Amino acid sequence: MTTCWYEGPLAAFDTETTGVDVETDRIVSAAVVVQDAPGIRPRVSRWLVNPGVPVPAEATAVHGLTEEHLRLNGRWPAPVMYEIAQALAEQAHAGRPVVVMNAPFDLTMLDRELRRHRASALGRWFESAPLSVLDPRVLDKHLDRYRKGRRTLTDLCAHYGVALEGAHDAAADAVAALEVTRAVGRRFASRLERLAPGELHTLQAVWHAAQARGLQAWFARSGVDEAVDPAWPLRPDLPAAA
Repeated sequence: MTTCWYEGPLAAFDTETTGVDVETDRIVSAAVVVQDAPGIRPRVSRWLVNPGVPVPAEATAVHGLTEEHLRLNGRWPAPVMYEIAQALAEQAHAGRPVVVMNAPFDLTMLDRELRRHRASALGRWFESAPLSVLDPRVLDKHLDRYRKGRRTLTDLCAHYGVALEGAHDAAADAVAALEVTRAVGRRFASRLERLAPGELHTLQAVWHAAQARGLQAWFARSGVDEAVDPAWPLRPDLPAAA
């Protein structure tokens, strides 16, 4: 019997940043973790980045990384972004799905950093082998759509009984997101076990777009003037991006 994707090898990717604007903010730390099977200690690759721009106090309050610490211990962005993209490309070539919580944020951040520092879009790294992304936020929201409450990583960990130690550390968050994704797979096995990661990747793009339309409609009813991007797992480049 073939092993279901949620009981097989998975990787996960996470970043910490200077803020929440994918077009202007920068990555200050990142991690890629690889787990060959459930219960096995994951292999962790970490990066610390000197972003070359100020790090707001609000960002430091979230992830604990100060501008001074990053200046002294972080590496320049250009080689780091190359190494992260290479690490993700290796997962694609290995056929290993990559868990990315709220994928349009982290993957778009990486894409913009690659464009900024290497004049290269993230997509070119997956021309020979496509990346299969698993986004626990999209999966959970689709499979348990009527559940009330927020769906941050902390909320999902609490709901699915996953330990989250050292939240807002890129490696800790990546491991937790990976475990939540396995838990989602097991809980909704009857709806997910027949789907290959590539099929699920395509479905999540559809599900996320529907979720975005629903949120946009709710914003409109609530008088909130905020646009919700339906693109997943990567936001398109802005036509007038500087």
